[in-house]
Amino acid sequence: MSPEMGRSAAPDGSALFIAVEVDEPVVSDPGMAAKLEEVCPVDIFRATDHGVEIVKENLDECVLCELCINAAPAGAVRVVKLYSGQTLPALA
Repeated sequence: MSPEMGRSAAPDGSALFIAVEVDEPVVSDPGMAAKLEEVCPVDIFRATDHGVEIVKENLDECVLCELCINAAPAGAVRVVKLYSGQTLPALA
């Protein structure tokens, strides 16, 4: 597996359908990283002592549940549908 710290994963072509973007300070917050790892049913997020890593190999397993979006501060995590360009919003 090749995890990637923070910000964005997938625009490099490693995933076909989904990209995940995570902003600071969520990227480097170990507590937030643990929360994202816990809520994701398909293991896209991995918590480390330094923050959250995005597991690229799992991006296309995303079920668009928005649990990560709703677990983070508003706008800090975005799920982008690469096939349409649509970004999933946080629930109000």
